[in-house]
Amino acid sequence: MIARIAGRIEEVTDTTALIDLGGGLWYEVLVPAVDAQRLKNRADREVVLYTIHYVEGDPARGAQTPRLVGFLSQTDREFFRLLTKVKGLGIRKGLKALARDVGEIASAIAHGDELFLTHLPEIGKKTAQTIIAELREKAAEFATGGAAAVAAACSLNEPAAQAVAILVQLGEKRADALAMVQRATAAEDVPETTEAILQQVYRLRGSGGTGF
Repeated sequence: MIARIAGRIEEVTDTTALIDLGGGLWYEVLVPAVDAQRLKNRADREVVLYTIHYVEGDPARGAQTPRLVGFLSQTDREFFRLLTKVKGLGIRKGLKALARDVGEIASAIAHGDELFLTHLPEIGKKTAQTIIAELREKAAEFATGGAAAVAAACSLNEPAAQAVAILVQLGEKRADALAMVQRATAAEDVPETTEAILQQVYRLRGSGGTGF
């Protein structure tokens, strides 16, 4: 089994990377959406990819093709293996779904953030619910900020959790969004609605007194 390859990035598309291993050997590697852009930025440079080797096709019809999937870290590879254990998320769909950092996706799963997951390619509402139900506990170790951040996020009430989800959708990193909402809800007069929490977040950010 091919577990790792190293070579020069020859060409990158939205779904594949062509790696020159030298000696007249090139490998076409399927890559997750989030890594495709990173690899494009490293064009013509050396790279190491942590890989999964599998066979695609229907053996009953005799149409099978060997494929190689590659990731920029071992952690990402292990998370992908976990994610694709969910029914309905095969290799191809799983790669498209990884359109954000693994740490962010894992955090969303661990926090039960269905809204975040449904904004990923190939993930509908039902699939998001299944992912959360099956992987919530297992995803925590891959989450941005680690177990402490997951525990903190899980202690949020529904309006606060929704505020975090909205901030992430607006482009904030999950750890930053969590810190903002925790700060906004730490006052004596705690905002009771998602809208009020977001207003407090931006009020505090505008005052420059929160460290955001």
